[in-house]
Amino acid sequence: MNKRIEILLSIIILLIIIPATTSFGQKFIPNAPFKHKTVAAPDFSLKDIRGKTFKLSSQRGNPVIMFFGTTWCPACRGEMPVFKAMYEKYAGRGLKFIYIDINESTERVARFSKQNSFPYLVLVDADGSVANDYNLIGVPTLVLVDKEGNIIDISHRVSDLPLDELFPAKK
Repeated sequence: MNKRIEILLSIIILLIIIPATTSFGQKFIPNAPFKHKTVAAPDFSLKDIRGKTFKLSSQRGNPVIMFFGTTWCPACRGEMPVFKAMYEKYAGRGLKFIYIDINESTERVARFSKQNSFPYLVLVDADGSVANDYNLIGVPTLVLVDKEGNIIDISHRVSDLPLDELFPAKK
């Protein structure tokens, strides 16, 4: 019985060690099947605070940054000055800025937008369906979308987004 256990353990150890040792030293293969895949940003239609319908797919050809937040969220309020600063820096370079408020009334969001002098488009996701489509866990959540409509990055802080990679400094 002990001999069978020894043989079985030896086989298990070999099955673990051989694949592990043969994988060391392999180089990255650019067209390997595990290469990072792009994820298309879910398209949506929402009304802005003036009642005009906005469709994300209408922005194809422009990179877009979406800020999902609420009027009552302290972390959202903390990120808004940084988001405004990014707007000042990148809006003139073609980046479209959108604030999407989740699960609140248009009137409340319009009042909040006016009090805070938002210079960018403000949309209302009154039932949270767009937030659900993006699988949001909390706010603030920022989603950066490239010109082709693919998600580049998702973050909870504006400063963590790779905007300098999207818009490299001019030499």
